[in-house]
Amino acid sequence: MSNTINWRAKTFNQLSTNELYDALKLRVDVFVVEQTCYYPELDDCDRVEGAMHLLGYNDEQLVAYLRLLPKGVSYPDYVSIGRVATRADYRGKGIGHPLMSKALEVCEQQWPGQNIKISAQEHLEKYYKQHDFVRVSEMYLEDDIPHIAMLLDKSSIPNT
Repeated sequence: MSNTINWRAKTFNQLSTNELYDALKLRVDVFVVEQTCYYPELDDCDRVEGAMHLLGYNDEQLVAYLRLLPKGVSYPDYVSIGRVATRADYRGKGIGHPLMSKALEVCEQQWPGQNIKISAQEHLEKYYKQHDFVRVSEMYLEDDIPHIAMLLDKSSIPNT
């Protein structure tokens, strides 16, 4: 693994065929196969107006991905981040925090000052807290996996 991750933030229409394939393959590998969640991975949100895809490449391999959605798509009053995935053989190698930091940077560029809400797997609460997200719900099951709602309130963070 090289030490440099090449981050690419693109709209659906800006994605090359190979980038789209890489993103969908990683999402299916992680969420459908690895987590055995049989659900419609292609949910029509990938190509909504304003949706952004953040891809992290190490050399020519996609190793990290997430999707950013504008206010009104996942939540009426919040921007959202979802489909956060790191390739299995790259977990524990320091990619997750730079992925989320880059996501927050892209959110601020696209939607300045907007609060962000996520549906996080409960066991990742500490990870998201390190990026200033706060738990705002009790545990609920999503595809039989414990989840919690978390919010990043931009007004509560200094210098935002």
